[in-house]
Amino acid sequence: MAVPTTMRVMRIARHGGPDVLTKAEVPVPSLAAGEVLVRVSAVALNNTDLWTREGAYGRPGDPTALSGWRGPIEFPRIQGADVAGRVVSVGPGVDAGLVGRRVVVDPAIYDADGPDANPVGLMGSERDGGYAEYVTAPARQVHDMTDSPLADDQLAALPTAYGTALGMIERGRLWAGETVLVSGASGGVGLALVQIARARDARVLAISSGEKIASVRAAGAHDVVDRAKDVVEQVRAIAPDGIDVGLDVVAGDLVSEGLPLLRDGGRWVIAGALGGYRVDFDVRRLYLHNAQLIGSAMHTPAHFELLMDLARRGEIAPVIATTFPLHQAADAQEELARRQHVGKIVLVP
Repeated sequence: MAVPTTMRVMRIARHGGPDVLTKAEVPVPSLAAGEVLVRVSAVALNNTDLWTREGAYGRPGDPTALSGWRGPIEFPRIQGADVAGRVVSVGPGVDAGLVGRRVVVDPAIYDADGPDANPVGLMGSERDGGYAEYVTAPARQVHDMTDSPLADDQLAALPTAYGTALGMIERGRLWAGETVLVSGASGGVGLALVQIARARDARVLAISSGEKIASVRAAGAHDVVDRAKDVVEQVRAIAPDGIDVGLDVVAGDLVSEGLPLLRDGGRWVIAGALGGYRVDFDVRRLYLHNAQLIGSAMHTPAHFELLMDLARRGEIAPVIATTFPLHQAADAQEELARRQHVGKIVLVP
């Protein structure tokens, strides 16, 4: 396939508000050994995009420091972790048979090569991402989805949201028949948690509010509690024997309020801090009940392969809230920050 020499991108030159996202025309990135060049068909937005742009991740010992996902980032930076597209060329050492294949890119930068490696960086933060017409990626992290029944925008919705959700579920060791509580259930990760937990035959209780409750039920939740009311009281009424697993992207007060809901041996898994990163809880609720508090950052390579298998079989169907053209990335991020939508917001180059 003929590849142009330049491409349009949306990038940031500093931390700040949506206005720091600017259009640019830059050279199409060259390929290193072991890499492929992907023409971007769709790139989904995540809270990670907002936090990276704002520099809101903090650093160990300084939670208010401006930082990308795992530390200071190099500017200018092309944002966007979640890419679906087609391979248009390959670097040295890569099978040329990948050219033309429809793919999803695993956006994690791992600390090792094995299936259980930990993510220590992210495309769109520690390396350039998919707010662009083309992006490079290691060939080992490009997954052939040519035969998936999902559309390109749905495929783009998978990596961060569904990868994070599956990582939470795997680390929380959710079994069929267990009762799970999902916070932030109308967001990208929340809906993914609902869908995957339901597919695992768990009893799914979800936290949402207002008009979004119907959409969360439609995604597969057995019961939905209104976060505008007393969440603990509602959960105790629905599940008087308690819950086995909490899957939490909100944190804040929900941790201290939710831990007493766990049955003995229960697991509370946290993968976000939308409700605040400082938490105060009664540690006795952990050790007296053999409960576990688990941090979960994205996924491992093994988790991601499981996710791709689900998508190839069409066993999950990401909900797309709306799409924007690439040059309206700032508008798309503002829409994401308003949190009035259900599902994923996607840019289409």
